[in-house]
Amino acid sequence: MSTFSSASRLRRIAISALLLASCALGGCSSIDRLSQIGEQPKLSAIDNPTTQPGYKPVQMPMPKPEVASYNPNSLWRNGSRAFFKDQRARQVGDLLTVTVNITDKANLSNETQRSRTSKEDSGITDFIGSQTVTQPLKVLPGRLLTTDSTSSADGKGSVNRTEALQTNVAAVVTQVLPNGNLVVEGKQEIRVNYEIRELVVAGIVRPEDIQSDNTIDSSKIAQARIAYGGRGQITDVQQPRYGQQVMDVLLPF
Repeated sequence: MSTFSSASRLRRIAISALLLASCALGGCSSIDRLSQIGEQPKLSAIDNPTTQPGYKPVQMPMPKPEVASYNPNSLWRNGSRAFFKDQRARQVGDLLTVTVNITDKANLSNETQRSRTSKEDSGITDFIGSQTVTQPLKVLPGRLLTTDSTSSADGKGSVNRTEALQTNVAAVVTQVLPNGNLVVEGKQEIRVNYEIRELVVAGIVRPEDIQSDNTIDSSKIAQARIAYGGRGQITDVQQPRYGQQVMDVLLPF
């Protein structure tokens, strides 16, 4: 009975050590993933983006503010963008649809070759009376100034990449800059079986670039940050293990 208790105690200690090691290497994410074995991955809660740990307000160079002037007996205000008020996003909390349309294709190939051969032979056999010495120094060669060198380099490189992403995502205005530009951020999660696909879009847009149907193309977003990935069983299989990632970082060869 004592042996069985000792074995159980050792087993618990070993499991605790493994959990602690996994927590140290993976930021305790391994424990969460172990608790979700056999379960569908949970969707993230809908939270305020400005309260997230990594959120930082955007600061950009701004022009000097202009004082609005009003003309008597006129419905038009100087500096106004439209005569009638529209329903496009213009203030914090408003929504707009971002049309993500990325088609990137690159095919580059180049090669650089370099070769150089040089040889110097002075033909000097007597340097400052070295041969007149009773016993010439043996360290002096027959030709005193003879050099030769050879170097060559051959470098090749190629890039063949094709990327395509077409989708729509609704974004929320998180900040209005002093010049009227809008800081937007949108996140979309789709769960299919045991895999979650995530799409994140963030950047700065001009109100003038927002179309009448309250949509904007991703190519018109400044400082755009677009991320498309996932998490779940398929992603776990595709990712290398923690130990392999550590070895890839530490090994110098």
